[in-house]
Amino acid sequence: MSDQHSFETLAIHAGQEPDPLTGAVVPPIYQVSTYKQDGVGGLRGGYEYSRSGNPTRTALEENLAALEGGTRGLAFASGLAAEDCLLRTLLSPGDHVVIPNDAYGGTFRLFAKVVSRWGVEWSVADTSSPEAVRAAIRPETKAVWVETPSNPLLGITDIEAVATVAHEAGAKLVVDNTFASPYLQQPLALGADVVVHSTTKYMGGHSDVVGGALITADAGLGEELAYHQNAMGAVAGPFDSWLTMRGIKTLAVRMDRHTANAERVVELLVAHPKVTHVYYPGLPEHPLHEVAAKQMRAFGGMVSFRVAGGEEAAVEVCNRTKLFTLGESLGGVESLIEHPGRMTHASVAGSALEVPADLVRASVGIESADDLLADLTQALG
Repeated sequence: MSDQHSFETLAIHAGQEPDPLTGAVVPPIYQVSTYKQDGVGGLRGGYEYSRSGNPTRTALEENLAALEGGTRGLAFASGLAAEDCLLRTLLSPGDHVVIPNDAYGGTFRLFAKVVSRWGVEWSVADTSSPEAVRAAIRPETKAVWVETPSNPLLGITDIEAVATVAHEAGAKLVVDNTFASPYLQQPLALGADVVVHSTTKYMGGHSDVVGGALITADAGLGEELAYHQNAMGAVAGPFDSWLTMRGIKTLAVRMDRHTANAERVVELLVAHPKVTHVYYPGLPEHPLHEVAAKQMRAFGGMVSFRVAGGEEAAVEVCNRTKLFTLGESLGGVESLIEHPGRMTHASVAGSALEVPADLVRASVGIESADDLLADLTQALG
């Protein structure tokens, strides 16, 4: 499948040619652990054992590479499994990483509690400022890690500018593109070296599968990542790969609806007397709104806001919603709401990444916007 096709076409067709045996238009689920060899070392299609490679996973990985404009895509059992493989590929004891001051709690926990135990150092920077990133870089810095939009404060990083800063220092730029999805943002085209996804979220899109991905445009780095993927073994299973591919086929139309609904929600929240602040890159008053408009197709379906009355008031808003389901994760067709300080970001409490206690995060789904507005209105009281 040519990468010259539009995104919507690639999402449906890249890596997913009709099955040559039966003509099935959807790649089969190769629920198999091992493969018959045609003599010792005589592999059919290069497959010998499904940790090393599986045709269903291959189809997903080719699709991921096409959607992000990369040369190599790799699918993992979770987003954190993908991150762990990446860090163990890029880093050695004594190396240093710059991480954002606003990031997913699980990513922070991986750096602070796991990676640091094998001698990798990290420091925090406000990645919305290229100069702050430059100031945080050390001679031993091997990677700069950013999320844009970030989780949960919807911060924006100028990918092109920070890529320049990282590369001047001889470091790789890693971009977590989970909140945007490749439909809304293409980090590799802006200079990133590796894109990370929790495919659990918008890529899968239906809250029925857990997965992760790495995509790179550097063929050599892609080979290194594939070696570690096989050596470490936290690969996406065949059925999980198939579910993720099924979700990706509708990614473009879902993201359009997520964004349209989120814009309606933001309009309500901005005008509500019990909301003290709204975080959304589509707002003109967002400090990096113009950067977001430059590097994103649209502003996405994630919205965070702060509630008058403090932490308990924020928790009560989460408890009172009926259509917005109280739960962790995001990016599914159904709307979710949560209290980051007590849920997804509890692991950053007491750190430089601690989130406001009165913060609420909403993943705006694709239901009727009018119904979602009514639900939030009653929950805010």
